[in-house]
Amino acid sequence: MGHGIAIGVTSVSKKYCKSLKRSMCYGITDILRNSVGMQSNSGQLRKQEFWAVENISFEVKKGEAIGVIGPNGAGKTTLLKMLNGIFWPDRGRIMMHGRVGGLIEVGAGFHPLLTGRENIFVNAAILGMSRSETENKFNSIVEFADIGDFLDTPVKHYSSGMFVRLGFSVAVHCEPDILLIDEILAVGDEGFQQKCLNKMGELKKNGTTMLLVSHNMHAISTFAQKLICFNKGSARFFDNVAEGIREYSRMFAKDGLAPLEKICSGNHLIDFYDVKVNRAILDPGDSFCATLHYRSSLDYEDVDVDTAILSSSDQGLYFQATNRVYGKKVDLKKGVHALEVILEAICLHDAYARIAIAVWSKNRHELLFWWRIPVEFNKIDQSTGRNFFKASFSNI
Repeated sequence: MGHGIAIGVTSVSKKYCKSLKRSMCYGITDILRNSVGMQSNSGQLRKQEFWAVENISFEVKKGEAIGVIGPNGAGKTTLLKMLNGIFWPDRGRIMMHGRVGGLIEVGAGFHPLLTGRENIFVNAAILGMSRSETENKFNSIVEFADIGDFLDTPVKHYSSGMFVRLGFSVAVHCEPDILLIDEILAVGDEGFQQKCLNKMGELKKNGTTMLLVSHNMHAISTFAQKLICFNKGSARFFDNVAEGIREYSRMFAKDGLAPLEKICSGNHLIDFYDVKVNRAILDPGDSFCATLHYRSSLDYEDVDVDTAILSSSDQGLYFQATNRVYGKKVDLKKGVHALEVILEAICLHDAYARIAIAVWSKNRHELLFWWRIPVEFNKIDQSTGRNFFKASFSNI
């Protein structure tokens, strides 16, 4: 591996077995063969085995931030586990240069019977920190994790969000040269997610090499300089993030736009009888407007309006927000009216996608409306999502 390279992956493959019984038999056989100097069969597929990752090669320079995307089961997490030393590849070679910090599975590296306080020291030791180093950073770790009175509670009682808080806090405070993050944005509240993004941005500025696995395309396009796109164990490497996201989206939309999905259009008290959109094909910077015409036999006060832009496969999330994020109170009035939802100045990559709009009654007691509307974004926007759009909601 040359100078300036943090991660080197050469012709790496990893296989799994669909049968637990066969997997154990194969493992014992391979160990016995290796113990007597015979070569194992780990490099070849046997009955009920399959390649989870096959023949992957790439290099990551020091200080680069790499996004890793792909559908569930494509091999993303397997790759990160091999990079973190949890699994050994069946073929190929992996070289890591520097201290590695990783948050790959919720609860990984924690003992369920130990308290959060005790697990900080255990997890920090696994990541290569000395006890004195951990003691010096202990207060900062606890403050960032913000788990309150649960610090001295056994972690078996922690929620998944609390696990992520503590695990991420330890990982970033070990000052890693390489940080591996798998779906940190999928767990936890919005406030902590933003806290994580800010910390990752700080580490990136300080020269930390990062690999981020996520279905959140906005986060990927904001942080990543290059992209690895997985599909069925194989991977393509893109120097241009926008191009990679575009190809990923088109992977699931070979036949054009997905069909309109009318999941819910009202109940016996309110009927969303017509929905009109201003355009289905958008250029970068265009606004999307959906007008939801409804007739209601009563007033629905203080409803929640959710908006999201999904990739055509529903595996990727470009944007998500509610009217409450913008401090906008929305009421549905008795009679015949319309609700207008506008997504302003959209800056997305060349892709097929779906714009999802959902309306909930007060306190999300009942789903009143949920449609997913297919759209297409033309061209490639080189801003990679940095000047993203906002949403507005109004009765007309």
